[in-house]
Amino acid sequence: MKRAKAQSHLERLDKLASMLKSEDFLTSKDLSDALNVSTRTLFRDLNILKARGMPIDTDKGRGGGVRLHRQWGLGKINLTTSETIDLLISIAICEKMNSPLFMKSLHSIRYKLLALLSPDQKANIKALRNRVLIGSSASPQVHASYEQSQFPECHALSAAFLYQQPINISYIDEKKTVTERLIEPHYLYFNYPVWYVFAWDHLRQDYRTFRIDRIQDSNVIEETFVLRPFTEFSHLIATDSPILL
Repeated sequence: MKRAKAQSHLERLDKLASMLKSEDFLTSKDLSDALNVSTRTLFRDLNILKARGMPIDTDKGRGGGVRLHRQWGLGKINLTTSETIDLLISIAICEKMNSPLFMKSLHSIRYKLLALLSPDQKANIKALRNRVLIGSSASPQVHASYEQSQFPECHALSAAFLYQQPINISYIDEKKTVTERLIEPHYLYFNYPVWYVFAWDHLRQDYRTFRIDRIQDSNVIEETFVLRPFTEFSHLIATDSPILL
């Protein structure tokens, strides 16, 4: 009986916390009615949540206002590995573009994200910024075809790029021909608004450029490749637009 009562209390505390997070302002009557408890019990529960670290502001006067402190939301968040990868690549892109806006905290955010990864993962991220290339705007023809593209999930490509792993892809070219490729994604190239990957193509045994929005199904191979120097790929951006397949 005591265990069931304790479980019911925990569930009530969770519900109370959720209500406070979802609303800007609630009265003590709103909360006590929703939880089916007395005002005295409500404030006892609020004190428990405060002791757990929730910054709750309460007013026992007229109206009995209850709300979270405005700074709530700056607490801990749990990220998956794929979310961490996406954030790190996004930060590298922002740093490479050298934007004057929104840059102040990126370095500290990157260090905090790196703290979530293993030593081996960190080693692959160290030179990430140098593998992101920024070009000029794409041609009107490329703009038009890009706007008509269907965008698949890119988590596999992001992981393969970040951890230097080969990846099998289905690629559809501008003639709508689909080929199966095994590629090594060495560098990312941004020719606004289109992203490309500069890769070593095992099928052609040569350097190739792939438009990321034209990559269909993909799966990562559980091995690693040695990063090739960019000089081996530089001919792919000898003109305003990369070579297209």
